[in-house]
Amino acid sequence: MRIFPGKWLRIKICKKNTFLLLLFWASCWILGSTFLFLHRSLFSGRCTDEESKKILAGLCYDYNNRAVTGDLCEDLCVTEKLMYKHCLYYQRGKKVLQADWQGTPVILKSKNDAFSKFQAPLFLDESDAQSLTDTELLLMVAVEIKNTLGLDLPNSTLLPLWPERKHSQNWKVELASMWSLYQQEEYLLFNLLQDFSRHVLHIVGTCGHFYAVEFLSAGHSWKQNLFSLEEVVGQCKTGEKKMNAVLDIAISFLDMVHQFDNEFSHRLHLCDVKPENFAIRSDLTVVAIDMDMAFFEPKMRTILEQKCTSDKDCNFFDCFSTCDLKTFMCGAQRENSNLQVICDKIFRHWFTQTMMGFIRPFPLQAELHKTVQKCAESTNMESLFSDLYSLLQESQKQLHRGYM
Repeated sequence: MRIFPGKWLRIKICKKNTFLLLLFWASCWILGSTFLFLHRSLFSGRCTDEESKKILAGLCYDYNNRAVTGDLCEDLCVTEKLMYKHCLYYQRGKKVLQADWQGTPVILKSKNDAFSKFQAPLFLDESDAQSLTDTELLLMVAVEIKNTLGLDLPNSTLLPLWPERKHSQNWKVELASMWSLYQQEEYLLFNLLQDFSRHVLHIVGTCGHFYAVEFLSAGHSWKQNLFSLEEVVGQCKTGEKKMNAVLDIAISFLDMVHQFDNEFSHRLHLCDVKPENFAIRSDLTVVAIDMDMAFFEPKMRTILEQKCTSDKDCNFFDCFSTCDLKTFMCGAQRENSNLQVICDKIFRHWFTQTMMGFIRPFPLQAELHKTVQKCAESTNMESLFSDLYSLLQESQKQLHRGYM
């Protein structure tokens, strides 16, 4: 068929317009998909007041229907002495909310939003549950804690976790509420360690599956100083005062590392080290405020000992081992350490060669920087721990002497 020039031109223009239209829609689709991906990535942990209030309303509904209990339920659901302020974040199902308790700020935490999402004690449905002895109940608690933390705890350790059993119709509700808390690793860690360590948050009370802890301002990766020094020590007018505060905090980090490594029956591994997971008390003590990724040695070994084809398969956040290519299994022994990760994620940011832009050169600045770099890259931590501690203490002495 013959195509006349004018008709051919119209067909060519039509094809060109169709191509441009398709190109436009493809560009819009790619741009829209990219936006949705970035939006979900950036705001997946974002929470709203409406959703948070709904969660607490559900908790109070359970309390009013005698499904849950706790020493803070009355203040939250009846007298309103515990008032919701705003939500901090939702992450991997975990809910973290800020509240005011009789004029004191506290943080409400739970691994899940609803009480029904926790597994209830199976024996509560049995007709003879009331006949269970305290010893039998303690044994069941011990099994539940071992499932959660991977630890065998003696009864003397469990007693602080087990309030005196009340022989009333309400004891099943109390046990069910505590059972939901025992399924939360962080709650158990805080509860077990708060009488033995200055470096963990204090629990101030519970209601159902939520537990309240003291409020401390968390660190920030995007801040130059990582932590808001002005909030804990007042306005630092000079670089020397700010540097002295940083040295105090660094020494407290080392004290925490030493305690977690040596002072418990099992080493406590920190597998998610970042400023947001720590806070500073007014006396400059470092406090671990998020311990969802903290594990005692027995559970750490279970987590690491997995199948692998390369060392990358043996990385579990900030904790890693190596892959045995003969057995294709990761080693159960952690290769790096708490100190190494803290040197890498915290100290390396502080103790740079410019030392946070202070006006005068710091006397031990170069040596401290070199030691921190070595600590972040080496696995021989024993000598580096002592070297760092000595350098930090000597730096404090020189600050007090006015850089003499």
